[in-house]
Amino acid sequence: MKVLLLIDSLVAGGRERRLIELIKGLKKDYTDIELHLVVFREQIHYKEVYDLGVPVQIMKRIPKKNPKVFYQLYQLCKSFKPDIIHSWGTMSSILAIPSVVLLNIKLINGSIVDSPNHLKFYHKLLFRARLTYPFSTLIISNSLAGLESYRVPEKKGICIYNGFDSNRISNIKSPEEIRKKFEINTPKVVAMVGSFSARKDYKTYLKAAQIVLKNREDVTFLSVGDGPDLATCKDLIPEVYKSRCIFTGVQRDVESIINMLDIGVLSTNTKIHGEGISNAILEYMALKKPTVATAGGGTNEAVEDKVTGFLVKANSAEDMADRLNYLLDHQDKSELMGLKARARMEKLFLLERMTVDYYNLYTKVLKPV
Repeated sequence: MKVLLLIDSLVAGGRERRLIELIKGLKKDYTDIELHLVVFREQIHYKEVYDLGVPVQIMKRIPKKNPKVFYQLYQLCKSFKPDIIHSWGTMSSILAIPSVVLLNIKLINGSIVDSPNHLKFYHKLLFRARLTYPFSTLIISNSLAGLESYRVPEKKGICIYNGFDSNRISNIKSPEEIRKKFEINTPKVVAMVGSFSARKDYKTYLKAAQIVLKNREDVTFLSVGDGPDLATCKDLIPEVYKSRCIFTGVQRDVESIINMLDIGVLSTNTKIHGEGISNAILEYMALKKPTVATAGGGTNEAVEDKVTGFLVKANSAEDMADRLNYLLDHQDKSELMGLKARARMEKLFLLERMTVDYYNLYTKVLKPV
């Protein structure tokens, strides 16, 4: 079978990572599938895509509303003759519509990767998503919460969880090396991995860190990532805590950093964003770390509250600090939660399972009715 994959860009993000992992899995385990990838912006963070044995075509949308891209994509479909177009974003799905209709191609719409709260009918996210539903054979979300948020028709909605590639933790650096790199001297370390953008609530995380640091000197807090809000967040830290609140910037060896942690955190700004299945949480789980995360959306499907970590109230630094202190004070329970998190990841979120689910879905879509 032939599958044409469409994505807006390959910047460093969860959606993009998931696509790369799927290509790897399909290329490794299935010889009866031919893939072709189209990227609509020349932003390629995941350079390994060029080593996967899949044609990669950049079809730039310049200017953004250039209708020429519809025609270029149509011409590609005429020559490649895909059985399925698998889109990885709302704009990718919209660009695929003429080709889907004119050439009678099945569209698997994989645009849903979050779960915003209470989307109004006229909200632009919901409006654009619903525009693609009539042309989609199936609509994929990486969380059940996402299907509900975007009001996906029951007959078309499918949830396929993210898959984590265990090979990513097979060659990680030692905790001692990471500690030396960031000059960490405390026995315990907590970190949040995520972009410094409006969707992530670093302010609550950093307030919780300061509450914890008021009463203890045995822990360092890391903030791993970059983004437009980084400078503002750095200014929130008083001088007295700066040596134990470290901002690492973008890091390529995130798994090595997580391996050195005691606790992983995901703090979400639920006023404007609802998580799907966070890759950061999967990384914590894979490396046997308990997670303290803002409750809501797909996070409730990834973190089993009080079993693999704790779900905390949105915008509550006090609630987050309380849970962090509990885990820091009860190392045995923290380690047990980490072991249960790893078991949950292996049950629900392995790359092999995700790959099988997508392959079976492709096969099912192409079966004659």
